[in-house]
Amino acid sequence: MIFNQTMQALSDPTRRKILELLKKDDMSAGQIAQNFSITLPSLSHHLNILKNADLVTSQRSGQEIIYSLNLSVFEELSKALIKFFQK
Repeated sequence: MIFNQTMQALSDPTRRKILELLKKDDMSAGQIAQNFSITLPSLSHHLNILKNADLVTSQRSGQEIIYSLNLSVFEELSKALIKFFQK
């Protein structure tokens, strides 16, 4: 279920910080990495989890891959949470 995968992706503080950064602007992996003291393979792992949960999208721009928030998944998630907590 996409809800479980999304919640699992959101459970990690590093991934939440990546989403906070992408909320401000689309960024390359290198730009994202400047905000962390983790290895590039670790960052790539976090980005892949976010991509697999459809929380971020990626698009190649020349040599770089640019990451963006996928707002439609957040809309679906908010609807699911509202439905879950309704009486």
